[in-house]
Amino acid sequence: MVTEMRDPTVYLLTALSSGPRHGYALITEVADLSDGRVRLRPGTLYGALDRLLSDGHVAVAREEVVDGRLRRYYELTPDGATVLAEQAARLRRLAESTTAALRLRGATA
Repeated sequence: MVTEMRDPTVYLLTALSSGPRHGYALITEVADLSDGRVRLRPGTLYGALDRLLSDGHVAVAREEVVDGRLRRYYELTPDGATVLAEQAARLRRLAESTTAALRLRGATA
């Protein structure tokens, strides 16, 4: 059984699926992917990234200093890609069963 991840975590992994990103780019990408429904604050973002790092789903790709501040880029690991694929399949099954239930009621999805 696949463990359910919260939407912001799935969006973070999705944002990283196309390549390494730093914190602000992740905040922007997650907002874009979710059509503005998920707006990560820095504390929430870095807490989630710390968990994903410790779980092995993301890794630090590189670091650089920009305007005297450290900028860390994160990337999706192979394990993270597997977890993201599992989440996509879980959400697909949820959408399919919900759509089927609505059809039985005569509603449209």
